[in-house]
Amino acid sequence: MYVLDSSAFIHDFHTTEQTATIPLVREELEDESAYRFDAMEGSGMHIHIPNEDTTEKVKRAAKESGDLDVLSDTDIRLVAASFELDATLVTDDYAMQNVSEKLHVEVEVIARDGIEEQRHWHYQCQGCGREFDEQKDRCPICGSELARKNPS
Repeated sequence: MYVLDSSAFIHDFHTTEQTATIPLVREELEDESAYRFDAMEGSGMHIHIPNEDTTEKVKRAAKESGDLDVLSDTDIRLVAASFELDATLVTDDYAMQNVSEKLHVEVEVIARDGIEEQRHWHYQCQGCGREFDEQKDRCPICGSELARKNPS
């Protein structure tokens, strides 16, 4: 089974496998991609609402990887749906791919190359340059803003 992100509808993803998605995806779509969603729903695509325990598990994994601040509620719930359904997530979103890999959820990409490795983001103070493992509103040392930094 495939769980489809909005990019699957935008790029006209086709499969003969069973498909699923979440209601929030429909809200992100316009024009032809919205019609594709409606047509697939009418053809038997499963609409899944992940439970809150799984959603919280995904949020914890995203916080650990440093992706939580760039994931939308829709993104988090799509990963949760994929986890619950033991399905392959179809997305081009790198942060979703990173969190999915952390949770051992398979991912198939559409229009871009997939991630090559899982990343654990670091945060660097824009004032004093200190690095932190987790996101904070401000640097606890000097009070400046933190920026997400590629760990490599």
